[in-house]
Amino acid sequence: MTWETISLDIDDDGVATLTIDRPEKLNSLNVTTLEAIREALTEAEEAEARVLVLTGAGEEAFIAGADISYMKDLSTPEAQAYAELGHEVADRLEAFPAPVIAAINGYAFGGGCELALACDLRVASENAIIGQTEIDLGIVPGWGGSQRLSRLVGDETARRLIFFGDRVDATDANEIGLVGEVVAHDRIDDHVAELAAELAAKPRFALSTAKEAMNMVHEQPQQAGLAFERRAWSGLFGTHDQREGMEAFLEDREADFE
Repeated sequence: MTWETISLDIDDDGVATLTIDRPEKLNSLNVTTLEAIREALTEAEEAEARVLVLTGAGEEAFIAGADISYMKDLSTPEAQAYAELGHEVADRLEAFPAPVIAAINGYAFGGGCELALACDLRVASENAIIGQTEIDLGIVPGWGGSQRLSRLVGDETARRLIFFGDRVDATDANEIGLVGEVVAHDRIDDHVAELAAELAAKPRFALSTAKEAMNMVHEQPQQAGLAFERRAWSGLFGTHDQREGMEAFLEDREADFE
């Protein structure tokens, strides 16, 4: 499929790159764009992508947020529908059956920050500026930020970021745990491509299982998560990748995973 406001490219190694392509609007998210992202995630999943990279077009923004010009005059029912669509996209990123990397190459405010929070890994350009800035619009995070942010940065730091609407640069974001690493702006695409290629070479089913197990930390009591981990761990035995990985280790060679 092709879309006007996003692009999806899947290479021969199974690395899917989903780019929000509205640079003239700082890649802000209107309904059309959110629906396109949802469709692209379905396409990437059906193509059995081994890694998904989420990024924004242009030199200024990852995703500057939700489309304020669209939101300004929404009624409560219309706002509810918009919130549900944004939540669906964020939830789909979080549950995508492969690692998802946010390549934060510029502004990531509001809904843009929230989609980054739903990814597994966050790599920031040194030019990135990140924040849950909704409070200064008279609203609150509406696509999961009130729940996901504290998991990364802790409760009080999350409250400060949301209450004050602070914008933090890449270095500070890294220090508080909001992003995993910071790279030079002109290196972010290459660096993320290297990470994605390394992940794509890992056993796909084991990575998917690991992600599902770790996501349960936020969804189930610990004992339920531990029970799932036991089942998932033992269920990988007898698969091609388990046998190949262990044989390759014992034979001191590179594994040939499916």
